[in-house]
Amino acid sequence: MLENPKINIKIKLAALWASVTFCYLYGDYFELYTPNKVNSLVTGDNIMDSPTTLLIASIILAIPSVMVAASIILKPKINRILNILFGIVFTIMMVAIGIISTDEWYLFYVF
Repeated sequence: MLENPKINIKIKLAALWASVTFCYLYGDYFELYTPNKVNSLVTGDNIMDSPTTLLIASIILAIPSVMVAASIILKPKINRILNILFGIVFTIMMVAIGIISTDEWYLFYVF
């Protein structure tokens, strides 16, 4: 008989953050296949055209990765606050990207 064991909420949250991280990584990887993307990376003519923007993007994308471990090791109260806060922030970011991504080449990113 199959069982559905109770899973600690911290493990569930960590798994969700890991899934989100993989989706971001796959989205960024697939973006390399869009027209002129690789060329813009070689020439430096892209949105990440300065050390500051690259640092900001790195910090933003590090948050879901750190939240995998944080969801397990943090105390419940701070864990709840950070998961709600970052969950809302990243949801808003993805909705905004979905709204501004009108080019058919970026439908994969909206997905």
